[in-house]
Amino acid sequence: MPHRQDRTPLPAAWQRIDEGILPMWWDRLCSVTSPQSAALYAAGLFTEDRRRPIAQWFNPAADAALLVAPETSPEWPVQRFGIFYAPPGSGFTRVYSAPHEWHPREPRKSPTEEEAFQAAVAEAVRFLQVEMDFV
Repeated sequence: MPHRQDRTPLPAAWQRIDEGILPMWWDRLCSVTSPQSAALYAAGLFTEDRRRPIAQWFNPAADAALLVAPETSPEWPVQRFGIFYAPPGSGFTRVYSAPHEWHPREPRKSPTEEEAFQAAVAEAVRFLQVEMDFV
């Protein structure tokens, strides 16, 4: 039986697009909540494309996406990366995972922002690999 690290890479249909948050996120979030609630969700992440770093994958054939992005307000003492999934066709969900946090007031203390981001990206990739087994 293969080990987790031996999994095949993501299918080619998933394209990494990190330049900006796809407009589909706002549409999907508004489909499950009101625009007023959507504007406040994840500290306004989907109303203002201002927080970095992000990692985002899009599958145009399935109309699905996965996003790793900061989900806490910038002024909070502990910052956290969230993983968000737009399943094929419709819907929006937060992927519950291990907390990928860092302390901006202690930038050299582990986990750093980069370490937290890389851990969240690795978990997002594992999520997609498993999810594709069911789609």
